[in-house]
Amino acid sequence: MLVLNKPAGLPVHPGPRGGPSLEDWLPALAFGKRRVPQPAHRLDTDTAGCLVLGRTKPALAALGALFASGRVEKTYWAVVRGAPPTDEGEIAAPLLKRSTAREGWRMVVDPAGQRALTEWRVLGEADGLTWLELRPRTGRTHQIRVHCAHLGCPIVGDVRYGGGEGAMHLLARAIVLPLEPPIAETAPPPEHMRAALSACGWRG
Repeated sequence: MLVLNKPAGLPVHPGPRGGPSLEDWLPALAFGKRRVPQPAHRLDTDTAGCLVLGRTKPALAALGALFASGRVEKTYWAVVRGAPPTDEGEIAAPLLKRSTAREGWRMVVDPAGQRALTEWRVLGEADGLTWLELRPRTGRTHQIRVHCAHLGCPIVGDVRYGGGEGAMHLLARAIVLPLEPPIAETAPPPEHMRAALSACGWRG
């Protein structure tokens, strides 16, 4: 397996409009294996940070089972506009994919959706921004982004869910895989997040 620090703005898979994606570099990460490594989970294009790849079919299957069972510990950092209602807590808000001809698709909180649970903790705040640590306990599409918006504090730069223009301030900060021995990796904040994090108390 490999754990990469994926740059923000780089899609994992090529989109309909083309352009570079992580797949372009996967052959260079084979390191002597016949099989090209493949992502074991999803990470949005605009999210930076830890991305796990399986280098063999058995490894990819084992990693997939760990992610599907919820045994992988994922920690995210986000800088949001506003603040959640308390310094820590959890949000259980089911998510449903909704599409319109005008706006395309997006995820919405809907009782008919799939179960989605995210824990949060405030790490710092300043000037109307809050630095959050988030731990998703389920793995739904755009889960952290929608849950933050639902709490009334959308992620900075998340245009789709109310965070305004600019680069999205969301980092897959750390991942722990329950292997023998356990694998634990962290990713540094990308350059575009550092000023806001520093204002909120991050000392890097």
